[in-house]
Amino acid sequence: MNEDHFWAELRAERREQVELLAALRPEQWDAPTLCEGWRVREVVAHTTLPFRSSFGRTVVELLKARGSIDRMADRCARRDAAELSAERLLGALRDNIGHRWTPPGGGVHGALSHDVIHGLDITVGLGLDRRVPPDRVGLVLSRMKPRSVAYFGVDLSGIALHATDLDWSYGTGSPLRGLAQDLLLVICGRRLPPGRLDGEAVARFSGRPAPR
Repeated sequence: MNEDHFWAELRAERREQVELLAALRPEQWDAPTLCEGWRVREVVAHTTLPFRSSFGRTVVELLKARGSIDRMADRCARRDAAELSAERLLGALRDNIGHRWTPPGGGVHGALSHDVIHGLDITVGLGLDRRVPPDRVGLVLSRMKPRSVAYFGVDLSGIALHATDLDWSYGTGSPLRGLAQDLLLVICGRRLPPGRLDGEAVARFSGRPAPR
């Protein structure tokens, strides 16, 4: 698959997210998403940060976070979500549909994965019936290797993921079935609302985490 196809799908994903976000009610911007501790506005602040921040500013923020990308991302998302209105955050996405930012070492596949996953954090978190085109999700899943999965820290031992809308599977063990987009969220360590997955291990990946 050539890069032009990935870029086309990335632009389509951003256009669809702009349309969806533009239709949200004000209170939905303050609703929780699948990203723990982030509302819709924090997620959009995060996905649009590369469009709004220079390389130099990013380096400064990374130094403030003592080299932790995750800590930097959380701090910047919370700060920008507090300072910027929903209209400005939406405008940052709308004005940069064709932006060619890519995460370090991730290339266009990483950029597509980033936007698709966080888009799902919003729509699934809000209970919206949005289906990302399965072929687009398939592009993201096509390069999910053990090293990629390990990055998210989710325990998939003894689990075989089987997509019900794509010819795609991953792992060995007890079958866990669901839409490709929901299995992508499983890989990313998100806990899904009940009823989206099927299999004996559903409880490991659905609902709220058990209290410690």
